Amino acid sequence: MTHWTLDQIPWSRFDRSKVDPEVVKLVKAAALVEFNGGDYAAYLGRVFGDDAEFRTATEEWAGEEVQHGQALANWAKLADPDFDFDAAFKRFTDGYQIPLDVTGSVRGSRSGELVARCIVETGTSSYYTALAEAIDEPVLRQICRNIAADEFRHYKLFYSHLRRYLERDGLNAWDRLRVTLSRIGESEDDELAYAYFAANHPTESYDRRRFRDAYARRAYAVYRRHHVERGIAMALKASGLSPTGMLNRCLTGLACWFLQFRARRLAALNA
Repeated sequence: MTHWTLDQIPWSRFDRSKVDPEVVKLVKAAALVEFNGGDYAAYLGRVFGDDAEFRTATEEWAGEEVQHGQALANWAKLADPDFDFDAAFKRFTDGYQIPLDVTGSVRGSRSGELVARCIVETGTSSYYTALAEAIDEPVLRQICRNIAADEFRHYKLFYSHLRRYLERDGLNAWDRLRVTLSRIGESEDDELAYAYFAANHPTESYDRRRFRDAYARRAYAVYRRHHVERGIAMALKASGLSPTGMLNRCLTGLACWFLQFRARRLAALNA
């Protein structure tokens, strides 16, 4: 399958009148995280050093992630011509780095690593789908749709390798669920908070809580129930549990309540 290119994005349709300044801040942060895909490929290359098939797949995956960052950065520069992406990316990578000097997965096993990757792709697929449906600017909407489709395909890529490694590692459903919950809990860690800071507040000092909350206040507001329900299904599947049924409905309801409550609370604190 031929992957989309930057030249296929309808840049000439950019409509400044439909640009939301709050969304611009989210896009700038997302551009930094996506463009950093090369570091994640290097990390996975060390974890799966003797698996040529997987390493080849992750190199292609990382190239697509970097392209996501380029597309988002190009749009952000249309929305804000003063945005210096190169400087922002340097600030980001100077202040936030993933461990590259490892010989094994920080998740304890290769299966655990692949569960975590599935959860990351679940989150990004859901997020870009939700963002695409929440905005009016046509160029960004197309970019987000393209990225969401890629991230869903990436989920299937990592899940296919997860099934292969489960036969070797014997990771049970409880251990898979533990990795899932751990990775979900990291969704408010320093990566997104620091990216938001580096992209939007270059002259200020980093305050983890402040910038974590600033990002979450804007990002959580774009989700709707069907985005959450689909994300829960993908996470349950990666955890070795049924993606449909009562458990999904209960977790979807709980997650929707949390997102709405957190978004309202942060908005009130900001006001």
